[in-house]
Amino acid sequence: MTSFTDLGVRARTLETLTRQGITAPNPVQREALPPLLGGADTVVEAPTGSGKTLAFAIPLVELLRGHRSGGPRALIVGPTRELAQQVASVISALDRALRVAVLYGGVGYGAQREALAAGADVVVGCPGRILDLAGQRLVAFDAVRYLVLDEADEMLDAGFAREVERIIGLCPGAERQTVLASATMPDWVQRMVDRHLRAPRRVRVAGVSEPDLEHGILPVSGELRLSSLVTLLKLQPPGSGTIVFTRTKHGAKKLCRSLAAQDVRVAELQGNLSQNARERSIGSFRDGTADVLVATNVAARGIDVPHVGLVVNYELPETAGWLTHRIGRTARNGAAGRAVTLLSEADAEQWSKLQREGAPRLRRLHAEPLLRRGEWVYVADASPAEAGGHPPARRTAGPEPRDRPRGLRRRRRAPRQRAA
Repeated sequence: MTSFTDLGVRARTLETLTRQGITAPNPVQREALPPLLGGADTVVEAPTGSGKTLAFAIPLVELLRGHRSGGPRALIVGPTRELAQQVASVISALDRALRVAVLYGGVGYGAQREALAAGADVVVGCPGRILDLAGQRLVAFDAVRYLVLDEADEMLDAGFAREVERIIGLCPGAERQTVLASATMPDWVQRMVDRHLRAPRRVRVAGVSEPDLEHGILPVSGELRLSSLVTLLKLQPPGSGTIVFTRTKHGAKKLCRSLAAQDVRVAELQGNLSQNARERSIGSFRDGTADVLVATNVAARGIDVPHVGLVVNYELPETAGWLTHRIGRTARNGAAGRAVTLLSEADAEQWSKLQREGAPRLRRLHAEPLLRRGEWVYVADASPAEAGGHPPARRTAGPEPRDRPRGLRRRRRAPRQRAA
């Protein structure tokens, strides 16, 4: 079996990994470390929870080898504050001698200015605040030798593409090594790869934890959606955290209040919260003070909480890619996990859209054993179309013993009258 030593990781970093209980590289690290340690521009595509952060963090600390004055030598750009903080913690744990500055909006400038003034070796942050502080001439990136676009598919999407292009332009070094990492890599990302990467190596790793993930559809009706969720949450084993995803910030706030009224220990994570409130929510979920985290897609990328045993799609996401990232919060690094997607007749059109975009074909769950005893029993007689995920039209989730959900049957249009 390939070891970190075989891959060329030096003894000092190896000792740090061993102290953290990391004794052997996983598949994405085995594939990505050789080109990255060799200095090649690299595109890493691997599922959420597969170990991509460590795959690009190890070459970073091997390249920089401790603190040195002269400005940041590495820049990692990510879409969310939580992801930036998490990546920074991984790098700091690998090499305590490196000075890491984390830059994101929603908070004051004081601490971030101080971190930069102290001589940051590594900057990890979100595009808006990075450009803001660069525009104030508080940081320059002309010495950057290692540039990472984490969650590259979102970083290069329409909302961030222009800012990312500007950030890349601030890192002009001819010796710069560029890394793109994400769970999904749409074809249109290739244009950015062609423009900014030199002879890139591609690493594609299939899901190592997929066999330990169960994902099923729970048929619901609108009026029973909340009560079904509450029942499901209260049946989860002690110590197992649950993330419940909603579509909107307002929906997350409303659902959080509703669950709290049902004596569910719940925290909220959505974009309207202050940074301090977001950190308190994540902290309470990590330490088990809250059993449930109600969140928008802001928690779908980069949030790594080991004890997440269940993900619930209370409302469907906008795209199949977001579904992938949401589900990726559980069954991480080989651990077992489950996901439930709630579907009603009103969700039929959106679910069909997600299916066309490549959402997984899912089996339906029997509501009665799931909501009475927490047992996962799939509908055995579902047709292939139903197994593909069409929700039921009339049957609803609930603990009734005779509950037997049926597949959605679209309303047939009346035949057109022939012209006389």
